[in-house]
Amino acid sequence: MAHQWLFKSETYDNCNCAMNCGCQFNLPSTHGYCQSAFVGTIVEGHFDDTPIAGLNWAGLYKWPGEIKDGNGRRQIVIDERADETQRIALETIISDKACEPLSNLFSVFASTCSVSCETLFLPIHLEADLELRNARVEIPGLMRSSGRPMINEFTGQPFHIALARPSGSFEFTYAEIGLGTTSVTGDMEMAFEDSWAHFCVHHFDQDGLVRERSRLTAWLGRMTTHSGE
Repeated sequence: MAHQWLFKSETYDNCNCAMNCGCQFNLPSTHGYCQSAFVGTIVEGHFDDTPIAGLNWAGLYKWPGEIKDGNGRRQIVIDERADETQRIALETIISDKACEPLSNLFSVFASTCSVSCETLFLPIHLEADLELRNARVEIPGLMRSSGRPMINEFTGQPFHIALARPSGSFEFTYAEIGLGTTSVTGDMEMAFEDSWAHFCVHHFDQDGLVRERSRLTAWLGRMTTHSGE
């Protein structure tokens, strides 16, 4: 019998692209190569009978050129609080060993990576507010990152940008967009500053992306109510 699982994570991602990340707009990358760091907290999830909610995770990725051209490197980082069965469960999901091919972010990225670095089990400190587009990450000895909203230069207030992907995406259906600054050491050494960041819900199961409106889109309902539509 195939594994039955659910992975619902509130996730912060910072990559090296400018504010028009090619992955989301079907465009080439800003610099001709791609680097990205995902960090999330699982708010709901299981792998068969193993619960995984409440645990943090990170996925680090580097490609020498465009993602579609392959030859990438990846490294998985799993919350040190996970017990042995939870570690196996999370590594199985994030490394693309229990889902339909190319059905979610992990599977697509795995198909473009030729090197998988050793999985690390470390404390992952993550503070994130997806709606406000704020995040702070520290993985001791490995990674630091901070996310923030873009600021409107005329008003000094946060400049609100959101991205909806009703179809076609293998990652999310809705994301809040901001800026991030990240530094990573070790096998996946990389650094970028004030570059593309998005804050989203990764909602996957063994069949792929679950297309369900997340709490991030609650404001859509409020707008409809207020407009009388």
